[in-house]
Amino acid sequence: MQPRMKNPAMILPEAMAGIQRLLKATNSGGVPKRTLELIGLRVSQLNGCAPCLVGHLREARTAGETDERLVTLAAWREAPYFTDAERVALQLAEAITRLADRSEEAVPDELWAAAVEHYDEQQLSAILLMIGTLNLFNRINVPIRERADQPSWE
Repeated sequence: MQPRMKNPAMILPEAMAGIQRLLKATNSGGVPKRTLELIGLRVSQLNGCAPCLVGHLREARTAGETDERLVTLAAWREAPYFTDAERVALQLAEAITRLADRSEEAVPDELWAAAVEHYDEQQLSAILLMIGTLNLFNRINVPIRERADQPSWE
């Protein structure tokens, strides 16, 4: 499958600069890099974004992720490898990514309360920005058919 066009964030360099600033801020929010990469992987799994999956897989491995955690991420609820804090971050990532699929409140009070138990406002800000930025990338990459083996940002 060939890309339909070059990545818009590369065509409009100010867009990529803004995205990079968002990611830099996200990485300075006090959330472990491994957790942020798990969020990136899970959001990209849900959205079917192959280039983001490849990129976050590489970043997760660089951050020290294990094969067991990486291969069971899609089944994180059943897998024994994730901490309670990571589970809350993943649940939040799924709820926000699937906003259109909801029939009740998108982020129930119980989920938010659990998130607040594990993360302070700065960390929650980083998590929310990571989820939003990854959804943005996914929603650009999928329609233009960005290739996982030849991403335009490399």
